[in-house]
Amino acid sequence: MPTPITRKGYEALKAELDRLRKVERPKVIEAIAEARAHGDLSENAEYDAAKERQGFIESRINELEGKLADARIIETANRTSDTVVFGAIVSLLDLQTNEKKQYMLVGQDEADLKNGKISVQSPVGRALIGKRIGDQVEVTTPSKVVEYEVLDIRFEEG
Repeated sequence: MPTPITRKGYEALKAELDRLRKVERPKVIEAIAEARAHGDLSENAEYDAAKERQGFIESRINELEGKLADARIIETANRTSDTVVFGAIVSLLDLQTNEKKQYMLVGQDEADLKNGKISVQSPVGRALIGKRIGDQVEVTTPSKVVEYEVLDIRFEEG
């Protein structure tokens, strides 16, 4: 099943994959060769560390290849919508604290709460989908129930 992703999210995954293939993989292969040159591998910590790093890199390469193969880019630039949809930047008012928040609804692989990007599969993301400006939303999180009012819906410029 295709996984929705923004163009920026897709490009970020692709850049990581390229870096792993072109920089990290050759670097770890060189480290393994250097550690082998030191002799007895059974008591060689550098060799063990390099092999472990190689396993991580190869695993991440496989994971990224799978994610990119399943990705379906959803264009969000210059889009308009009266309702909250994937890729929307939503301004909210927390009705309990009067605090304003802003989130961009993105795919699971590009969610980054520190930068205001939440997954459409998250409790807040699921609650917001389909809502309009002025709608009130009740979100049940693991720790509490939060009520928001949708203040604005916009999309990034292309």
